[in-house]
Amino acid sequence: MRYICLAVAAVVLSGCNPAPSQEGAHGGMEMSTVSQAAVVKTGTGTGVVKAIDAKAGTVTIDHEPIAAVGWGAMTMNFPVTPPSLLDGVVAGQTVTFDVTVTDNKPVITGIRK
Repeated sequence: MRYICLAVAAVVLSGCNPAPSQEGAHGGMEMSTVSQAAVVKTGTGTGVVKAIDAKAGTVTIDHEPIAAVGWGAMTMNFPVTPPSLLDGVVAGQTVTFDVTVTDNKPVITGIRK
């Protein structure tokens, strides 16, 4: 009886397909080369400059809602690219600014006084 069970198991297993190789499963691509597209949103906001750190290239703005990027009104510290956009910007000033948000990381790319 034991030999019959082993023979049946061998027949059943011989009909099984082997698992696909890593190459077959991913079309020959290494997993490290597979990437997802970044999520990028852009918008324009208006707010009051609360603080500037020219050395760090950042500005803190108390801004109104920015619907295009899904934000309500809040105070945020933003990196600014290029930092020279901060030239002439002073605390207490109302500004309009362009923001690009890539994978939830905002960067101010334009400021108008």
